[in-house]
Amino acid sequence: MIHPMDQQPPPLPLPLPLPLPLEGLTVVAVEQAVAAPFATRQLADLGARVIKIERIDGGDFARGYDTAARGLASHFVWCNRGKESIALDLKDPRGLDVVRRLVAGADVFVQNLAQGAAARLGLDAATLCAAHPRLVAVDISGYGASGPYADKRAYDMLVQCEAGLVSVTGTPEQPVKAGIPAADVAAAMYAFSGVLAALVRRGTTGRAGRWRCRCWRRWPSGWGIRCTTRCTAARPPRAPASRTP
Repeated sequence: MIHPMDQQPPPLPLPLPLPLPLEGLTVVAVEQAVAAPFATRQLADLGARVIKIERIDGGDFARGYDTAARGLASHFVWCNRGKESIALDLKDPRGLDVVRRLVAGADVFVQNLAQGAAARLGLDAATLCAAHPRLVAVDISGYGASGPYADKRAYDMLVQCEAGLVSVTGTPEQPVKAGIPAADVAAAMYAFSGVLAALVRRGTTGRAGRWRCRCWRRWPSGWGIRCTTRCTAARPPRAPASRTP
C-alpha cells in the first residue's frame, strides 16, 4: 500500500517478547553453602523453576553466615534469588518421599550433600538417572567419590590453597586467598554449563545423564595460564600483585 507523502505509515507491530531460555523446566536442589546454590541460581536466572530443599533445623547453613543483607545473610541472598524453598527431614521416610516425587516430575536435580549422604538416601546421580533417563542429575563434591580425600570436607579456602591459587595471588611476600569464594564459584559454573550441555543432549537423544563436579578438580583449569608457565618456564610463576599478565 502506497501512502501519501503527508501521511505516516502505520507503525509495525512490536515483536512478542521471547520466553527465558529455561522457562518451563523444573530444578530440584538439595543444596547448601555456595557451590550448588550458585549453580542453580544461574538456572533460575534463565527462567527455570528451582525448588530448594532445606534442612528442618535452620535450613541452609549459609543463612547464618551474617545479617548484612537487611537482616539476611549476604551469601544466602546472593546465591538463592528467584527460588522456591521447602524444609524437609530427609531422614524421615515421609520427607524423602516428597523429594522423590518432586524429582520424578523434574528436569534437573542438583545436590552437594556430604560425601556418601546422597547415595545412602538414593539421591545420587547414578541412582536417579537409572530411574529417570530424561533427568539431568548433578553431584557436586569437594574431592569426588573416590580417593584418599573423598570423605574430607572441602572448604573454599582449602581448595584455593591446595589448587595453588594463593601462590599466584597477592604479592611474592604475602600470598592471599581471593576475596570471593573462587573455588565454589568455579565449581558452580562448571556444574551450570554441564546442566546446559546435558539438556542439549536430552533434546537430541532423549537421555540426559549425570554430571559429577569436584571443587578441587574444576578450579585448576581456571588458571591454566599459570600451570602452563610453571611447566614451561625455568622457575615457578610468582604472584603478580596488580600487574597484568
